[in-house]
Amino acid sequence: MHWAVAVVALTLLAFAAISGRIAGTPITAAMVFTAVGLIVGSDALGLIDVPPAGETVKLLAEATLALVLFADASRIDVRSLRGELSVPLRLLGVGLPLTLLTGFVVALIVFPEFSWSEALLLAVILAPTDAALGQAVVTLMRLPSRVRQGLNVESGLNDGICVPLFWIVLAIAQAESGAIGNGAAVRLVLEQIGYGILAGVLAGFAAACVIVVAGGRRDVGGSWLQVVPLAGAGLAFGIADPIGGSGFIAAFVGGFVFGAIRRRSGGEVGHLIEELGEVLNAVTFIVFGAVLLGPVLGDVTWSVAVYAVLSLTVVRLIPVALSMIGTGARRPTLAFLGWFGPRGLASIVFAVLVLEEGGLPHDGVILTTTYVTIGLSVLAHGLTAAPLANRYAAWYESHPREALGGLEGSDVREVRWRFGVGHSRVPEPRGGG
Repeated sequence: MHWAVAVVALTLLAFAAISGRIAGTPITAAMVFTAVGLIVGSDALGLIDVPPAGETVKLLAEATLALVLFADASRIDVRSLRGELSVPLRLLGVGLPLTLLTGFVVALIVFPEFSWSEALLLAVILAPTDAALGQAVVTLMRLPSRVRQGLNVESGLNDGICVPLFWIVLAIAQAESGAIGNGAAVRLVLEQIGYGILAGVLAGFAAACVIVVAGGRRDVGGSWLQVVPLAGAGLAFGIADPIGGSGFIAAFVGGFVFGAIRRRSGGEVGHLIEELGEVLNAVTFIVFGAVLLGPVLGDVTWSVAVYAVLSLTVVRLIPVALSMIGTGARRPTLAFLGWFGPRGLASIVFAVLVLEEGGLPHDGVILTTTYVTIGLSVLAHGLTAAPLANRYAAWYESHPREALGGLEGSDVREVRWRFGVGHSRVPEPRGGG
């Protein structure tokens, strides 16, 4: 731990110095930070050597996801998004359940030693997507806007949807393995969801009142407006966690309540929470490479490798293709939507929670598979995001809009979403056309 802070700070400085130059190239932030983590981690230089199940890793991962969930949920505006929701609704309402089912079936086949609940838990852990791992895909303006925004909104919402599913399946798996009783499992789920919702409503309402009431009277200083959503996310998590609720459910619900109440009040208040979230996300991937991915690379089996590959391909591609039936989407669009479902932050946090809870017969295999899948996704989606985005954009531009019609031929309003995605344009991807 002695050198950890200095290493992280130096990495952030070095990346800041080249961040503009590598924007739009096959080198992504997640790739850089994960690679640095592998180099300085406990199984290499040993400059970052903290316990995977320790409070440091848990606090970092939880804080990052809480900020992301609050910020994402605060932007949900069903009325203004109504015309833009056809793709994300299909991806979330049809594609996500099919992804869970496919991941579950594949896990039972690849890992015959798993109980059904362990197989389902692995599928849930690896279901959320993280658009920030392939930023060019959602920021390249030459792409069809409905496709680009569909992936963007899907990524912003699916981790919030998967949080309660994760707690339910984890409780079932723990009860089935005897780690906790059936009654305790039911109580755990009810507390996690119920108290989480309650804490989120209270925190979101309190934060929104500061903007609407105090802000409306101009009692809030300009810079302090940016602190309000950040404090709201912290309050949601801080209320839920001590009383047994899920801080992540609280953060998501709190963000939704906050956004709904203050929708047209106080101007733009999301800059600070987005920038802090981006920094914490970077640090999380450094720690992921250093203390989670690095130590398990020697434990990778053929089963783990096979599931990781299938999770990023078959488990995603087939459900997405089925969810787009009836939209008239062309094959390049189906392939593009299906391939770009990177696994990142939410999966890391779910894995850390499994590590903390323990008690499952095959939790080591579940964690190793999760880490390897995320690591493979960071590499594969990072390397392919810019070249494939350019290639798909070239295909799109080579066809007259009226000839495409359907999904590719119509435009939607730009949606500002996750930090690092959608709130600023990056340069056109270099190379690979």
